Amino acid sequence: MIRFLRFIGFMFPIALFAQAVHPPNSAAFIQDEVAKIYISMNPQDFETMVGDSLGSSYEFPANFTYVSSTIHDTVNNVGIRLRGNTSLTSGKKSFKVDFNVYQPGFKWNNLKSLNLNGEHNDVSIMRSRTCQEMLRWSGLPAPRTSYVELYINGEYKGLYINVEHFDDQFIEARFINDDTGNLYKAKWGADMTFQGLSEVPYHSLYELKTNEALDDFSGLVHFLDVLNNSSNAQFPCAIQEVLDVDLFLNSLAFQILVGQWDGYSFNKNNYYLYQRPSDGKFVFLEYDLDNTFGVDWMGVNWATRNIYTWSPSNAPRPLYTRMMQVPYFKDRFSYYLQQHLNAYFSPGYMVPVWEATQDMISPSALADTYKALDYGFTDQDFLDAISNAWGNHVTTSLEAYITQRSSSASNQLMYSGLSNPCSVSLDEPMEAPMQWVRRVDLMGRVLDEVPKNQVFIEISTTGQTRKRIVIP
Repeated sequence: MIRFLRFIGFMFPIALFAQAVHPPNSAAFIQDEVAKIYISMNPQDFETMVGDSLGSSYEFPANFTYVSSTIHDTVNNVGIRLRGNTSLTSGKKSFKVDFNVYQPGFKWNNLKSLNLNGEHNDVSIMRSRTCQEMLRWSGLPAPRTSYVELYINGEYKGLYINVEHFDDQFIEARFINDDTGNLYKAKWGADMTFQGLSEVPYHSLYELKTNEALDDFSGLVHFLDVLNNSSNAQFPCAIQEVLDVDLFLNSLAFQILVGQWDGYSFNKNNYYLYQRPSDGKFVFLEYDLDNTFGVDWMGVNWATRNIYTWSPSNAPRPLYTRMMQVPYFKDRFSYYLQQHLNAYFSPGYMVPVWEATQDMISPSALADTYKALDYGFTDQDFLDAISNAWGNHVTTSLEAYITQRSSSASNQLMYSGLSNPCSVSLDEPMEAPMQWVRRVDLMGRVLDEVPKNQVFIEISTTGQTRKRIVIP
């Protein structure tokens, strides 16, 4: 019962920031149980898909069935392929299910596709999903996620994270009436340096994922031109005309807290850029967040790395370095980092969430024999993942990482409340007194009065939650 109460924090996330739209979790992203996905396909196609590198990107025909306590759906004639980069050669594969490759225009639960991520290098199977939830709590655009058991041709392939795909459907659900712009996926090496006015060099670094027929990179070229070639005097105002600076600095603060070294600022990797048609500004979107919370392949202590010198000093990262050179932007970044620390980034808040999540997924994870294929993860390793470091590339446990990172970031933090030097206003949120305006019971039912001798949840005007019990 104690862990059930703690899990409520995941159901009623804190929202202290200017909010991006986050669609509700549909039946495809059920939160309080592990659903089951059954894939049936030609056995020879499956062997070709997982065993032949030439077949890894091909969409093989299959049938899809999704089972939870609320729905039992079957979709015939879907496409399935492997997904990932380095994980293509892993023992526990990741997959993409495409609902409309053979049925143009078809959607399942208003989705064109799903990503089924094996999380083969994370002993806890919680890092990536934790990060997606934190992005949502922070008011940043993020995919919906859930846990599923995956079965292919009757064989249990293990516990997977079901992750919403970045595509035009993702944009439509988050940028209401502002969803017709260009979405670019950054490939590894996309450091945001300027490659000239010709659009040709950018095709090898950025992949257009919407409006593909137009093949228009002009907006991206202009953005990178402003970013790299504005004078130091022009830059603070010029960049605010082409980038949603507030969302980027919020995202950057999150990125550095969770130790996302495999993102833009350190490894020039794993991000999207979306250009809003309403104002022409680009929005930075985080992507692929499994190498976080102490997963390390470089011998760096990400839990203590300086928050203001995060980027490698010997390689260009103009969006990070130019931002940190402007006192106002650096201070604004500090503001958001402080908000993350105050809202949810602490062991006191997150450890109960992880414990409750582990309780929910344990039967599925313990039955997953594929988790051992790549690094030899055992059942006990999974059960110990919150409080004990596995070792090797998992340098710290979840609890140890958040304890060290929250402490070191707090000690490094310098916030002065500087004003925007430009006429473009970012309108820093005012610190308002906390007001608790709603009450619900543990089932989410609204309470008209404060109950006695009963645990209930209060919700503030900013979306923050707390559990209470009133004893007369």
